[in-house]
Order: sequence, then structure tokens, then C-alpha cells
Amino acid sequence: MIIMSPMYSLSAFFLFIIPAILWIWALVDILKSNFKDDATKVIWVIIVILLPILGSILYFILGKNHKVL
Repeated sequence: MIIMSPMYSLSAFFLFIIPAILWIWALVDILKSNFKDDATKVIWVIIVILLPILGSILYFILGKNHKVL
């Protein structure tokens, strides 16, 4: 029987679950939002898909400024 320590499950949470949620949240936000032009939306989708963690962080810092309110 394999017993997992609480530290293992906590590290798995921070290494896999949080980045996956951030990535999905960024993709959903990009696809549901209206941007100034369609090329900007496509570029953000490509960036977030190719660089999941870094792309998601960059989108939430820089990409929100490109959306049409």
C-alpha cells in the first residue's frame, strides 16, 4: 500500500492544479471577450496555448488592456 504524504498532495496542487486552472481561465476569458481586432484574439490564444503558464500570466497582466469594453 502506498501512502502519500500531505506535502506530496500539496506540491501536486501548486505544480499542476493551479496552473491548469489559470490556463483554462485565460483561454475561456480570451475566447469570450471582444478585442479591438480578431488578430489580437488569435495571437493571445496562440501565446497561451504555446506558453501555458507564462502566457496566461502575460495575458492577465497585458492582454486585458486590449479588450473592448
